[in-house]
Amino acid sequence: MSRPKGAIVGIGELKPQRLTSGVRTLEVIAEVSRLAVLDAGLDPAAIDGLLVGPQVGETPQHVPATIAEYLGLAPTMANVVDLGGASGAGMVWRAAAAIEAGMCETVLCVLANNREETPPRSPNRNPIREFDVPFGASGANISYALLMQAHMAAYGSTARDFALIAAAARANAQLNPDAIFFGKPADVEAVLASPIIASPLHLLEIVMPVAGGEAVVVTSVERARSLRKPPVHLLGAGEKVTHRAVSQAPSLTSGPLKSAMARAFQQSGTRADEMDLLSLYDCYTIMVATTIEDAGLCAPGQFGAWLNDHDLSHKGDKPLNTHGGQLGFGQPDLAGGMTHVVEAVRQLRGEAGERQIGKAGLALVTGNGATMSEATALVLGAA
Repeated sequence: MSRPKGAIVGIGELKPQRLTSGVRTLEVIAEVSRLAVLDAGLDPAAIDGLLVGPQVGETPQHVPATIAEYLGLAPTMANVVDLGGASGAGMVWRAAAAIEAGMCETVLCVLANNREETPPRSPNRNPIREFDVPFGASGANISYALLMQAHMAAYGSTARDFALIAAAARANAQLNPDAIFFGKPADVEAVLASPIIASPLHLLEIVMPVAGGEAVVVTSVERARSLRKPPVHLLGAGEKVTHRAVSQAPSLTSGPLKSAMARAFQQSGTRADEMDLLSLYDCYTIMVATTIEDAGLCAPGQFGAWLNDHDLSHKGDKPLNTHGGQLGFGQPDLAGGMTHVVEAVRQLRGEAGERQIGKAGLALVTGNGATMSEATALVLGAA
């Protein structure tokens, strides 16, 4: 096992909501940041690093400076992390790297958003608008449906195989009162009976965007030893970006997470089958299927058989997204914020309550941005 590269010592999370009214994004960021700093047992003056997402609704530019001013911070390192759904996990290793470089000692990483009835639209002059959208590849649903079709064509995977992932997420969400789908289980038959949104994607295989947010505090291993709660150590990290538009993807059945996870395992001296918790990014069921295969947990095309052979609940042999994942919990802020990071920290601290897994020593956390394009993987370990 490698030496820890940094430690997560505080977490904050807000209960997701479908809509907010009269609440600014800066207010949401302030509240979830307050919770994370309190959880760490630190004075706000101890925060000397700040990592944020690329926009905070009403503040599209100078984002770190705006948030620092609003929170009353004066960081010696501040930056924007723009990797879509990989941003949360990407913030963790960047924070640890900044600490190791001597730029700061304690970093607040925050992603949060409000959600209005009619969300504001921003201009997009990305090449995808010229070369993909005119041919119907507009929006995430269409692009992930294409990936799902490609997997089915290549390996013979079935709609039922993918539905197992959504059903497991909903089942796990029933033990998380904060989940948007708490009290609303959905079995495989219910997933398959839900409307087709973009063939072959069913409605219940797609995340529900929500208002909410998460924040984590990352500090040096040395400072972590003096704090009241057990730290969660960053043992390894990997990252890979291969494309933006799905039409430019090197492969439609494997993604950059394969390389990112391999690097995280190599750095940490661990293997996928040693993980006690799989906290896998799950914007769509196809994303989980591909991640399971790219991690080496099963051969390409065999995720369905693997799912049937394992119990994904907190009591099972392969706990997967015990908080419900995005498919059960909801998708706050920048394509999921840091829900997977926060849940991994809870489990490794032994603070997950009714859904606490029996053995919590190692966790794999993944993030995915755009259309299986931007990837970050972390291996986290209990103190």
